[in-house]
Amino acid sequence: MSDRTIVPASLSLPLPWRDILPWTIFAALALLAIYFVAAEEGATSIIPGMYVHEFLHDGRHLLGFPCH
Repeated sequence: MSDRTIVPASLSLPLPWRDILPWTIFAALALLAIYFVAAEEGATSIIPGMYVHEFLHDGRHLLGFPCH
């Protein structure tokens, strides 16, 4: 017989909301920014008119998104 004892790994505790919430907010804002830079025009437009398109026009070209 062996004298070794198997010790179970420590139990993982759930993450508190204090740690998750900032990353969730950051991810939501990043996705919103990507949407407005990449897709806010034409058929996918949430805001009517071309105001958002014209405001973000140079940023689209800088990031390589075609817009016309």
